[in-house]
Amino acid sequence: MITLQPVFILAVIFGAIVAIIYLNIRKKERMALLQMGKDPSAFESQRKINLSSLKYGLLLVAIGLGVLIANILVAYNVMDEDAAYFSMVFIFGGAALLVDYFIEYKKSKYKSSDKPSE
Repeated sequence: MITLQPVFILAVIFGAIVAIIYLNIRKKERMALLQMGKDPSAFESQRKINLSSLKYGLLLVAIGLGVLIANILVAYNVMDEDAAYFSMVFIFGGAALLVDYFIEYKKSKYKSSDKPSE
């Protein structure tokens, strides 16, 4: 059996080197901006709500629920096995994406109404 320990060790070492180089370059850029008299706050990102984890979470839960419902339908001979699995996964997956869309739409509408009018 092939051990993956050397691969993990190399990945950690490579990741540490990349992180050190990235932080060093970022520090140099900020110092250069300060020396030119500019504000380095351009590097500060606004806290933006990332809803992709909501989307993927809803999708995976819905696919799991679709597989479960399809398994129940196959066990009771309500549908053919192939048709049950494909249809339930796509129906529940699509429903999850629609739910995510409406949640994101509602949040964006709420955010736009929060902004003061100019």
